[in-house]
This record gives sequence, structure tokens and C-alpha cells, in this order.
Amino acid sequence: MPVEPNVPTQTDAASPAEPEPNGVAASPLSRRNFLRVAGAAGLTGVAAGVAACTTTAVPSWSFGAPAPAAGASAAPTEVPSEAPSAAPSEAPSESPSPSANPDIPAGWSEHDVASRNVLQRYVGNLVPTLATMYPEVVVNTLGSMWDIGSNYPELSQKPAFVQVPNLVITDAVEPLAYEMDGDVKVFNLTIDEMEWKIDEKMPTVAALGYNAQWPGPTFRVKEGDKIRAIFKNNLKETTSVHFHGVEFEDFTQDGVAFVTQKPFAPGESWTYEFVADRPGSLMYHSHHNATDQVGRGLLGGFVVEPKKPTPDDKFDRDYVWISNDMLGGFTINGHGFPATVPVLAAQGETVRVRFMNEGQMMHPWHLHGFRMKVVARDGYDLGSNAFYCDTLGVNPGERFDVNIVADRLGIWAFHCHILPHVEGPDGMFGMVSTLIVLPTKADVDAVVQSLLA
Repeated sequence: MPVEPNVPTQTDAASPAEPEPNGVAASPLSRRNFLRVAGAAGLTGVAAGVAACTTTAVPSWSFGAPAPAAGASAAPTEVPSEAPSAAPSEAPSESPSPSANPDIPAGWSEHDVASRNVLQRYVGNLVPTLATMYPEVVVNTLGSMWDIGSNYPELSQKPAFVQVPNLVITDAVEPLAYEMDGDVKVFNLTIDEMEWKIDEKMPTVAALGYNAQWPGPTFRVKEGDKIRAIFKNNLKETTSVHFHGVEFEDFTQDGVAFVTQKPFAPGESWTYEFVADRPGSLMYHSHHNATDQVGRGLLGGFVVEPKKPTPDDKFDRDYVWISNDMLGGFTINGHGFPATVPVLAAQGETVRVRFMNEGQMMHPWHLHGFRMKVVARDGYDLGSNAFYCDTLGVNPGERFDVNIVADRLGIWAFHCHILPHVEGPDGMFGMVSTLIVLPTKADVDAVVQSLLA
């Protein structure tokens, strides 16, 4: 049941600070005023409101590994088929200069204000929910940094990553369903043209997607499962599908046009049938006119769970992270910052991040404040060769699985470290996300419910 945020007026924001219980006047950035100015009354009740409107318990946010659920594929949208330029977008190279605008703080420039606005869009009306969870010193820091007292418009809007379709959310809410035909798991997907938003403000781009989404829905199966994947081609051109990393017994199932099969035409369907014979983080994507088709979104994750998990296969949350660097510039799961979903975790949890590179460039992923334990490469368990790092280069076609122990609270930057891929004169963009560590699992669930409400 949606709950509208209660955002105060400018008059409310500028009212005198209320006294604290001990009679001492509160700082304008104290937790009490932070919550009041940010309109927390509307959002902190979201989880309770959702619970009151449903008979089911608040689900755990599993980042793509929820309980199986049935659901029809999204209907494709007819859009023009012309491919836009494949060149990544570039940030302007001009350096910002100080502004005489009296609304810009002394010593700042338009760059500083634009950079702050990107973060305001990223957190949106999630701000007051976070304020109920973090210690007061953190709340005060966030309030000052984001200029909560100005009651900026984004405080009454959903975060940018909720205003666009997003793989992490879609996988959790409506995971890819299958039917059983004897002992075979049968998946039905469509291949569609669509208009796609890189973020909530940019004009849409003419993209392609499996089940009308980019990346396509994540396959999640078990080692040894028999798979039948049926793809209906709704494009205006031929295509094929390759399951990247699968070691096929029958080479004709490998999905490479004119090497293992003829491409299938508009209106036709093609069936791939094989055994998921090895565990790990694999992928699926077009293997025909691939520079254009993969570059425009025909890509997705194929995750095979092991029959015999290793100690490193024990984790609390699972996050698929697919990078591309063609249509729409530098993207994570089909979006650029601030429309990239954060990695959420409760303090003490272990998070699995599955890096998958479907682009043309290597990207060195850097996590601030934490080390990543690299436990698998290209789906192969590293075992005793596992290693720690805080920056991990992932080449095109590669997959790396890392485990992160989220042992400290906070909002931590997580981004490609090729700087033109992440930051420019208008602030951060492109291949940027965050790791948000909250005190408890219940806090994570409350944040998720506030986002979905």
C-alpha cells in the first residue's frame, strides 16, 4: 500500500530548532530536525503500512535469489529498429569555474552543486528512512552533506534507481519462471525491441532485450539440471543465442550463427537444449551481429548453483553486476549512476557480487573501505587460490565472483576506476554504485519495502 511522503514546506524547514528533552536547543542538523525537515513521518511508517496491507511476512531482499514465482513475460514494445551510435558517451572535458551566483556556497562552483544533486537523486526519499537507522553523528553528516534543510525536490521523489526498470528489483519481484516437462526445466523468453531509460532524466534509447528488459532476466538453475530454453524472435532482424561458459556435449546448441546454426528470423522461435554441466556465474547473449545486438542489450546472467557448495559458497545476499560500455555509455545492469541499484547488506552479512563483463573494455572495479575475496573466475572455483583485493579488473567476457563481509556501517562508493567512466564536471555518472551497510536485516527489509511501496 503506497504511502505518500510527508514533505514539509520551506516554512517548516526554516522554523526554529525544537528543544531536546534535556532543554538544550537542538542543532539544525540533529536527528530530530533531520527527520522532521526530511519528512520522515511518511516514510518511516512505510514498512508498517505495507505489513498492514498484506497477509504475508516482509520478504528478505535476496538480490536475485528469491523463492521461485510464476509470472508472464513482459510484453514487447514496438519501437524503431535503427541502431544508435555504439560510441560510449563522454563527459565534457571543460573544467568548471567558480560562479558568481549567490545561491552557490562560497568557494563552490556549478560543478559542486551538480555533483550534490546527483547524490540527492540517488537517495531520493530514502533519506529519512536511513536517518532512523544510522547513529546520530552519521545522520548529522548526511544531513549537512546533502543539504537537507533546503527541502530540495528529490526528497519527495523515489530514488533514481527505482524510477527505471532494474534487473536487481525485477529478479527479486518476478524471477524468471520455468515449467517442468518430465525432468527438463523449460524456459520461454522473447527477444524484443524497446525504448529504454539509462536513468530517470535522460531521453530513452532504442534498445533490445530478452523479455523486454536489459539485462535479460537471470537464469538460476542447479548443476546437472536439464535445460530447454525457447526464444521467440520479435525483432525485425535475425539473431541467435549463446550460453557463454556452458560446456556443451552437442556443439549445435552453442548458438553461433553460421558456425553451429542458422540464425532464426523475425517471428521464428529457436530451442536450445543442454545440461547445466558445471556450476558458476555464466552468461547468455546474442552471437549474431553481436557488436550491435549485445551492445544494445541482448545479454543476461546464467547462474548455476553447485551440487556441493564450498565454504566460499555461503553468503547472505547475491548480486548480479553486468557491465556494458556501448549503448547509453558506461552502464551497470543497463543503467548509469544515479540509476544503479546499490548493494544492500546488514552489518555482518556476506554479499556475493557476480561481475560479468558484456562490453568491449576492461573495467577495474574498486570498492571503498572493504576488501573483496575473489573466489571464482569464469565460473571456476579458485579454492586455495582465492585472493583478496580492493580493485579487480574484469575483461570482456570474463566473470569474477567475489565475497564481501559487510562488517562496518555506512554508504561506501563502488565503481570502475577508469575515471572518465565515472565522473565529470556534472558529478558522478556511468559505472558507479554503492555498498550500503545497515545495522540489521530488519533495516534492509524496511528499506526495500519503502522503495517498493
